[in-house]
Amino acid sequence: MILITVTQTQGSVPRETGTWMVVKDDGIIGTLGGGNVEYQAIAHAKNFKNELEKSKRFALGPSLGQCCGGVMDLSFERINESQLALLQTKQDVACKPIALFGGGHVGRAIVHVLNALPYRVTWIDSRDEIFPEDMPSKIVCEHSDPVQSAVPSLATGCAVLIMSFSHAEDLEIVQQCLRRNREQNDLPFIGLIGSKTKWATFKNRLRERGFTDAELAQVTCPIGVSGIAGKEPEVIAVAVAAQLLQLRD
Repeated sequence: MILITVTQTQGSVPRETGTWMVVKDDGIIGTLGGGNVEYQAIAHAKNFKNELEKSKRFALGPSLGQCCGGVMDLSFERINESQLALLQTKQDVACKPIALFGGGHVGRAIVHVLNALPYRVTWIDSRDEIFPEDMPSKIVCEHSDPVQSAVPSLATGCAVLIMSFSHAEDLEIVQQCLRRNREQNDLPFIGLIGSKTKWATFKNRLRERGFTDAELAQVTCPIGVSGIAGKEPEVIAVAVAAQLLQLRD
């Protein structure tokens, strides 16, 4: 089992320094960005022996049938299963935290999309039976009743997505998020699923509870990048994931 790591880059390249992939007898884990450079790196790993070079430079030019113009330096190292597990654990920990309130169809679709992206998701619902079994390690399911009581324990810097089965629950979650930001200012994104009409109603109720317009401006509703009209759960999930990636960048 060979670990390939991007140790240095110059110019235009498909992946950044620190990216890794593992070549096993029965397949690969991760990607260096695809293309001929990855094909050549896999071939080198499969023929890797201790006496061979443990580093190799790839120029993404005519010799590889590519025109990116950049350069990637790769290292090659033999590892065991425990070392692979440690790499995967570190990768999970480095992912950005997201709290997703709501286990309905849209919530499930979003969890499915985010699992393949650099995020750690805490998936929260007041209905304990709502979560599927055998969730990936990056998805932590949490039963919370009342559901808004989970807000104080969210990770610092957590992005919040709110889409419970109940508008009443949604309102309470938004309120708790705004209260937390009033005290700690550590939830950079509060996204609420719904229409402009729903948010207008929520704003009126939240103003009655003492929140200012500046505080209400912290909430994004509707959620998802603009210009996508579909309302299918999978379409909404992609639009929301794209919005989160824009914020991350």
